[in-house]
Amino acid sequence: MHPIPVVTVQTAPFDDQRPGTSGLRRKTAVFEGKKNYLQNYIQSLLSSIDLRDRQGCTMVVGSDGRYFSRAATELIVQMAAANGIGRLVIGHNGLLSTPAVSCIIRKIKAIGGIILTASHNPGGPGGDFGIKFNVANGGPSPDTVMERIHQVSRTLEEYAICPDLRIDLSRLGRQEFDLENKFKPFRVEIVDSVEVYLQMLRNIFDFSAIKSLLTGPDQLKIHIDAMHGVTGLYVRRILCDELGAPANSAVNCVPLEDFGGRPPEPNLTYATSLVDAMKGGDFGFGAAFDADGDRYMILGENGFFVSPSDSVAIMAANLSTIPYFRQQGVRGFARSMATSTALDRVAKAMKLALYETPTGWRYFGNLMDSGRCSLCGEESFGTGSDHIREKDGLWSVLVWLSIMAARKQGVEQIVREHWAKFGRNYFCRFDYEGLDPRAAFYLMRDLEAVISDKAFTSQKFAVGDHIYSVERTDNFEYIDPVDGTVARNQVTLTLIHLKVSPSRRELLRRVAMVTAAPQASYSITPECDLTSLANPQHPSRPLCVLLQHTFLPGQNYISCRLTCGLSTASVFEGGKSWHIHTHTHTHTHKTDTVWGICAAVACQPFVVDY
Repeated sequence: MHPIPVVTVQTAPFDDQRPGTSGLRRKTAVFEGKKNYLQNYIQSLLSSIDLRDRQGCTMVVGSDGRYFSRAATELIVQMAAANGIGRLVIGHNGLLSTPAVSCIIRKIKAIGGIILTASHNPGGPGGDFGIKFNVANGGPSPDTVMERIHQVSRTLEEYAICPDLRIDLSRLGRQEFDLENKFKPFRVEIVDSVEVYLQMLRNIFDFSAIKSLLTGPDQLKIHIDAMHGVTGLYVRRILCDELGAPANSAVNCVPLEDFGGRPPEPNLTYATSLVDAMKGGDFGFGAAFDADGDRYMILGENGFFVSPSDSVAIMAANLSTIPYFRQQGVRGFARSMATSTALDRVAKAMKLALYETPTGWRYFGNLMDSGRCSLCGEESFGTGSDHIREKDGLWSVLVWLSIMAARKQGVEQIVREHWAKFGRNYFCRFDYEGLDPRAAFYLMRDLEAVISDKAFTSQKFAVGDHIYSVERTDNFEYIDPVDGTVARNQVTLTLIHLKVSPSRRELLRRVAMVTAAPQASYSITPECDLTSLANPQHPSRPLCVLLQHTFLPGQNYISCRLTCGLSTASVFEGGKSWHIHTHTHTHTHKTDTVWGICAAVACQPFVVDY
C-alpha cells in the first residue's frame, strides 16, 4: 500500500477568524459554504502551536453531534496528519462532551483538544457551528493562544492536508496510516465516549450513596432532559446503567444533528418540557443539559428553580458531602463578575478566598492550576471544579444528588435553609437576541459615557418610599493573581458595574457573539438578606428606574427579541418571553418592573407584549 500524499493548497486569509470566549462560532453555512473557511481556521489553530511541540504530539477531538460535525472531524484528521500531529484520540462516532475532552486531555497528557460545538446555539443546516481549542491543562485557550491563532489567520496563504486519508469513526480501536515523507505512522484512536469520564467520576463521588438515593425504599424520582445533545450518552450510561435510575427517567438522550429542532439551552425559556414535567409534582429532582454537556439547569419538586448563582453557592457550602473534597481539601472559590455574590457569602463564612473574574471559563484556569481555587461558577448555568478545567453539567448534577443523599432533603428545602443561613441574593438576567452588533456597541458606549461622568456618582433617586444613591461605577478590570496579566475592555465582552446604596448592584454587558443572533445580556443582582419568594424582578426595580432616568431620551438602540431568564422561585409564574418593539411616542406595559428593565436597557419607550 502506497503512503498517503501530503498536499499543500493555496488559500487567502479571512478577516473574521478571531476566536472569542468559546472559540470561533459562525452560522453553519459559513463553515460549510465558504471555500476554505474551515480549512483556514484549522490550519491557523495548528500553526499556532510551536512546530517542536506539534511534531508527534497527541490531540483529542470530539463534538456535540450537531450538523456538520462528522465532515469537520474528518477534515481535522486529514489536516492534523499533514501538519505533523502524531496521534488523535477521537470519541466514538466523533462524539465527546466538553467535560470529557478536558478529562481525556489531562488523563493522557495531550497537547490539547479540538471541540466541535456551538454550545447552546441551535444546530442543523440553518443553525450555528463552532470550534473550540482547549490547551494542555484541559481548559479553554487563554487570551495569548487565541491571539496567536488570530494573527496566523490574518496572513495565511496555504494549508496542508492529506485528502486521501479516510477514517472510520464508528470502529473502536486504533487505525494507522503511513504518510509520505513521515518516518512514523499517523495514528487515530477511536475511544469509548464515556468510559474515561466515568472512571474519573467514580473517583470523585460516593456512587453507592447516590445509587441508594435513586433506588432505595425512599427512591428519589428524577427527570433528566439531555435536549438531544451529546450528554445523553453520559446520562444513560452513568445515571441509568451505573447508578440505577429507571430508563424512563432520562429523555431526549439520542444526539441529533438539529437537537430536535429547538436550541439546546437549559433554561426556563427553552427547556419547557422539563419545566412542565417538574411542575406536575411527580419528580423530586430535574435537570437539563446543553449540547456539549458543560451547562445545566436544576429544578426541584413542583418546578422549584435553582438559579445558577445560588447553585454554585450551595455546592460550596456542602462540598464536605463529596469524598474528593474531603480528601483534597477546599482551597478557595471563584465566580465571574456577572454572577451574584451568593458565593462570596459562603467564602466569607468558610474563611476562604473568593476570586472575581471576567466572564469566560479560561480565567479560572490559572487559579485552579496554582491551587488557589477548588470550585468556580458562572451565572450562565456553568459550574465546575479542579477535577478538570471546564464547567461540567453532569458533575454538577451528581454534586446535587450527593448533597440530597447526605442531607436527606429535597431541593427546595436545601435552598431555603441556605437562604436562611447565608441570606438571599436575587438575580435576573435578560437576553436581547437578534441584535445588530452595532446597536449593542453604541448602547454600551453611550451607557459608559453616562456613568463615567463624575456627576453621576452620588446622585440620589427616589423609588417608592426609599432613596437610593450611586456609590460606584466602573468598567471591570481583572488582574490575574498568578501571572499578573490584565483583562480590560475585552473584545467579546463589555462589563459595566454600578453599585447602589443600599446594597444593590447592576451589571450590563455586551456579548459579541458573531452569529446571526448577537446578544446583549442585562444582569441585575440586588443583594438583600431576604428569604421570601418574591419575584426576582421586584427587588431589582430601583436599579432599573435609576438607569431609566439617566439615559438621553429618544435614542433608538434596539429592536430585538427579549428573553427573560427569570430566577429563583419565578418558575411558579412560568418562564416568560417578551417580544419588544421600539415605539417613539407612547409606551404600554403590563408591569412597572418590565417597563423599567426595558427602558433601562434600550433607553427608549417600548410596546411590550407577553
